[in-house]
Amino acid sequence: MTTPAHRSVREDTSWVLAPLLDLPHVIHAAVISGDGLIEGRSPGLERDAADGVAAMLSALQGAARTTTCAFAGSYETRLRQTVIESNHGWVFAIPAGENTTLAVFAGPDVNMGIVTHHMQVQVASLGAKAMSSPPRDNAAT
Repeated sequence: MTTPAHRSVREDTSWVLAPLLDLPHVIHAAVISGDGLIEGRSPGLERDAADGVAAMLSALQGAARTTTCAFAGSYETRLRQTVIESNHGWVFAIPAGENTTLAVFAGPDVNMGIVTHHMQVQVASLGAKAMSSPPRDNAAT
């Protein structure tokens, strides 16, 4: 499967997802909330598929945390990365702040190190932007 050189994404998450979608063999990217909701997705990922990915990845992250805690004997364990390999490619998921996950789906020939490095860079940028954003004013006008 070939991927276009650059794909547009929803405006609210384009600055997070677009650099990842430019990497060789990356097919899709998504930002997922801890409660299994899609917060942003690459344009080629249909809404129904994205909702399914978000729900399953949320459950998988919870199972991965519980499994790691059971093996490590410590409930102080934090996930750094979850990786799935299939005949269709790779899924990478990393925490992206409080209760959010950044996920990427890439073809089988992807350079895993490059993708995960760029994901970490985008997560750091996401955190910096969240910390520098002014608080929302929820007061009625």
